[in-house]
Amino acid sequence: MIDLRSDTVTRPSEAMRQAMASAEVGDDVYGDDPTVNALQDMAAKLCGKEAALFLPTGTQANLVALLTHCQRGEEYIVGQKAHNYMYEAGGAAVLGSIQPQPLDMDADGSIPLDKVAAAIKPDDIHFARTRLLSLENTHSGKVLPLDYLQKAYAFTREKGMALHIDGARIMNAAVAQNVELREITQYCDTLTICLSKGLGAPIGSLLVGSKEYIQRANRWRKMTGGGMRQSGILAAAAIYALENNVARLKDDHDNAQWLAEELSKIGVEIAEPGAQTNVLYIKQSPELAAKMGPWMRERGVIISAGPVTRVLTHINISRKDLQKVVALWQEFLHQHA
Repeated sequence: MIDLRSDTVTRPSEAMRQAMASAEVGDDVYGDDPTVNALQDMAAKLCGKEAALFLPTGTQANLVALLTHCQRGEEYIVGQKAHNYMYEAGGAAVLGSIQPQPLDMDADGSIPLDKVAAAIKPDDIHFARTRLLSLENTHSGKVLPLDYLQKAYAFTREKGMALHIDGARIMNAAVAQNVELREITQYCDTLTICLSKGLGAPIGSLLVGSKEYIQRANRWRKMTGGGMRQSGILAAAAIYALENNVARLKDDHDNAQWLAEELSKIGVEIAEPGAQTNVLYIKQSPELAAKMGPWMRERGVIISAGPVTRVLTHINISRKDLQKVVALWQEFLHQHA
């Protein structure tokens, strides 16, 4: 099957499985797993930060990040459509009593800093204290401009706030901008990195920040059930991914751009701004969308068909696969449009 629903569907390669099978392990709750320790050191170095923490999932990594930044009754400012506001089950509010203050985002995924300034609460007993600005990079495949991040970081210094980046696909951002990861992460206090999307590992995310911050985050990881034992088997996959699967993300970006161009040629409407990374949005009528999903699945393509259809390229999708997708799409339009 050609699965275009998400880059979360990626499967570990044989070489990654071999790395997992031969991993040296210990008890990570005690801090004794050498492979986990090596992964955390590698992540901290890549980001130019002091320390990192390995967690099972991106949702838990973002939750632990927020719990570590904010106390009960405090607030984080976040994009209205940000993943750690909309799609993580309200965990910060439910488990941390942390108040989200969502704001509308600009088309490029940024939150205008004048809107952030207006949303910061005064020091008054009636209001939650505003502690954190949370940004997402990439957001829906769109890369936050470096000059915006620089301004946002300076803004949060001025306002006495911290800045967190949900970096589920931050490696895609670095590759798209052709910069080292630390050129992006210099403009945040903390960030998360997902290992199980385009990087191709089967599980895991990293939370990166200062040594003192990560020490506090480790307690929250334990409290929320993220302390794992011989997790070096999983960390080995992550190390393999960071060493071998970052530069090749450009192939996914190129494939997404190629797919956008070819679909446009056959009359498919591509939503702006097209493919900046590995994410593409396609507009179609609800009637066509309702027919497309089952029709494509019968022919070996899994796609989340809707009036706005999200398509993601990834390590398990080749150009030959996409050529088949375009041919099928054209056939579908001839039959149903």
